[in-house]
Amino acid sequence: MKKSFLLSFIFIFFISSAYCQNAVYTQQYTNKSLVKKANKWLKSGKWRNGFTGASPEESVNAVEFYLQYQKNPQQWKALFKWLSENDLKTIAKGRHTIEGTTMTASVEDDENGALSKRQSESHYDHIDFQFAVKGVERFGIIDHNSSTPNCAYKPDVIHYNYDVNKAKFYDSSTDKFFIFFPCDWHIAKVNNDGADQTIRVVVIKVDYIK
Repeated sequence: MKKSFLLSFIFIFFISSAYCQNAVYTQQYTNKSLVKKANKWLKSGKWRNGFTGASPEESVNAVEFYLQYQKNPQQWKALFKWLSENDLKTIAKGRHTIEGTTMTASVEDDENGALSKRQSESHYDHIDFQFAVKGVERFGIIDHNSSTPNCAYKPDVIHYNYDVNKAKFYDSSTDKFFIFFPCDWHIAKVNNDGADQTIRVVVIKVDYIK
């Protein structure tokens, strides 16, 4: 009986492992030197430009961040400078021009909603920088292999049907920000497990340089 149980456990473990290994959530990089350089750069804080209010959430693709920053330093520097110079909890809601760029910061006072009511999305030409400065916003990241587009691409967004059992979910904290690159198919403003679903979010779209 014990042997049978052990064999069943091993079988389930390998099936589960294969199931997880087949999932793809972000762009993969096999160049170890590049990965090491990107992680070192991320930890160094060279990208901060005076902003110390938060750090990248663990889901942020360090290599994508590193590469995009090198290709487009003007926008990234301006983004972090704007964050450092404004009180994000008290600034008026609405759209704010980020000086010296074509970017705007959208300050949204909103509420999370049921997962079934939230659409998954990705963007081809822009990167979503999202920072929940009040409340707890839940984000989902969906698996590429089990997801399929459910609409035509309309600049600059496309939506997907996805397997919720293969999605990963992350709850925001006010000391972490999220960055969703085109390879990060994501869901925003999903209900958290608490009673309070009110949030204030700062969203900035950065050009994605191919």
